[in-house]
Amino acid sequence: MLLCNLGTPDAATPAAVRRYLAEFLSDRRVVEIAPALWQPILHGVILRRRPAASAKKYQSIWLPEGSPLMVYSGKQAVLLRGYLGERGCDASVRLAMRYGQPSVASALDALKAEGCTRVLVLPLYPQYSGTTTASVIDAVADWTRATRHVPELRFVNRFHDDAGYIRALAKRVQEHWMAQGRPDTLLMSFHGVPQRTVDRGDPYVAQCRETAHLLAAQLGLDKDQWQLSFQSRFGRAQWVGPATQATLEQLGRAGTRRVDVICPGFVSDCLETLEEIAIEGRAAFTAAGGGELQYVPCLNDHPAWITALAALVQRHLQGWQPPPR
Repeated sequence: MLLCNLGTPDAATPAAVRRYLAEFLSDRRVVEIAPALWQPILHGVILRRRPAASAKKYQSIWLPEGSPLMVYSGKQAVLLRGYLGERGCDASVRLAMRYGQPSVASALDALKAEGCTRVLVLPLYPQYSGTTTASVIDAVADWTRATRHVPELRFVNRFHDDAGYIRALAKRVQEHWMAQGRPDTLLMSFHGVPQRTVDRGDPYVAQCRETAHLLAAQLGLDKDQWQLSFQSRFGRAQWVGPATQATLEQLGRAGTRRVDVICPGFVSDCLETLEEIAIEGRAAFTAAGGGELQYVPCLNDHPAWITALAALVQRHLQGWQPPPR
């Protein structure tokens, strides 16, 4: 098993953030601009200005053990192996980051060194996008080009409508409401993408909308009790909407007493959830006149999510029996 998440700087410092952003924003899947035009902007402007500001944001959410995304992704890998073992599936599980460390190539090398001849690759992105899932596939393909004896490979491309994943999300929300009471509105915020990504045939936004409707149905919500939005806009291009910050400001101006925000597209808490939503989003909501914003944590190491993840993996491992000794 190869679990792969997006990635994170290895420290909350400008230098570490600069290394991370240089790799992330150089991926042609992420920024679909000709390198001759983009690289001067990236190295001449963005990597000079952005790392210091981003490092301060990382510092505000950094855990004693390190980056939240790395901490929770690591727990998911360890717990998944345990859950699979309890179900009689003795599978090696390695964690990789698409950008940063451990790299996809190093994790695949480690699995191969263990003697693995079959590898299931599971990008930890519920909704498929060329900017995320396909980029993981690219990284695996790059590794195969430098590997003579390539193991048999399978990929999980999406699980946006997986029943276990939806139940785990609902469980997370229900537990929050049992402890804190119910809000006026539940906002489901997904990472945004440029509109041209969708125009070129990317299914991501449609799958986000399907996830949101399935979660609302699982929670028994009427259409006036929840909203969907897209966060993390970058650059001047048109992005899909409605935008999360604009939605929170609109809810604030309407005098909403309390909004709860959950980010179903992220299975591990990270900068985009803990800082962009729980800090910046809360500030925008209250500054616009809103009452209270409560952030519902990601699935992280919740037992319902690890159970769903193990079931998802087992379905994709069907037919792969241990090789004869």
